[in-house]
Amino acid sequence: MAYAVIKTGGKQYRVSEGTRFDVEKLDAAVDSEIKFDVLLVGEGETVKIGAPVVEGASVTAKVLNQFRGPKGIAFKFKRRKGFHKTKGFRRSLTTLEVTSIAG
Repeated sequence: MAYAVIKTGGKQYRVSEGTRFDVEKLDAAVDSEIKFDVLLVGEGETVKIGAPVVEGASVTAKVLNQFRGPKGIAFKFKRRKGFHKTKGFRRSLTTLEVTSIAG
C-alpha cells in the first residue's frame, strides 16, 4: 500500500489512499479537490525522499468538512502573586480524505 508524507499548516501528515484527517483551516469549498506537494513517498520497500519535495509526486484530497474543533484552555498564573488568567479558544479545522497518490 502506497503512502506519502505531506506538509500543511506547519505540520506533517503520513497519509495513504482513503485516509481521513483534520488539518488547520484551508481556504477551500466543501467537495472541492486540493493537491499537495509530497515530502516523501513510499510503497513497500521503495521509498523516495524529496529535497525538499519529490519531483512529479502529488497527493490529491477531497474537502469533506469545515468546522471548529473542541474548546481548548490557555491558563496562565504567577505563583504567590494571586495572578490567574484563563482564555478559551477553538481552532478552525478542515476535514480531508485522500483520493489519490501519484508518484
